[in-house]
Amino acid sequence: RTTLRNVRTGAVVDRTFRAGEKVERAMIDKRSMQFLYRDGTEYVFMDDETYDQMRVVPATLGTAVDYVVEQSTALIQFFGDEVVGVELPASVELSIVETEPGVQGDRVSGARKPATLETGLIVQVPLFIENGERVKVDTRSGEYLSRA
Repeated sequence: RTTLRNVRTGAVVDRTFRAGEKVERAMIDKRSMQFLYRDGTEYVFMDDETYDQMRVVPATLGTAVDYVVEQSTALIQFFGDEVVGVELPASVELSIVETEPGVQGDRVSGARKPATLETGLIVQVPLFIENGERVKVDTRSGEYLSRA
């Protein structure tokens, strides 16, 4: 018994195979691409080797939309010529655009406050973090790691 994911649609199914039954593995090509800008609802990436530009819809990027900023690099996954996913680095540096100021005298160890990042993602940060600072965020969990 195994879990399979359709690389085109993202649909996940459980399937039981008989002994000796073979499954063809999807050939996924990964290319390093740089995010250039957002054009309406699409994200425009440029291939680092060929300089070709490609438009990607947010549904294909999934949660990666919370971590891509202009000039950032990601591994874009292709099945043939079709974009099927994105692989981000383990952490990214993003700027704080809005957070409440830390209260003087509030010294609770490990206390956190919400902060909105430049991509719109909201993360919990320590009280000493202020607007305009750059922070490192884990792309797998969405958690604050450190100041950048």
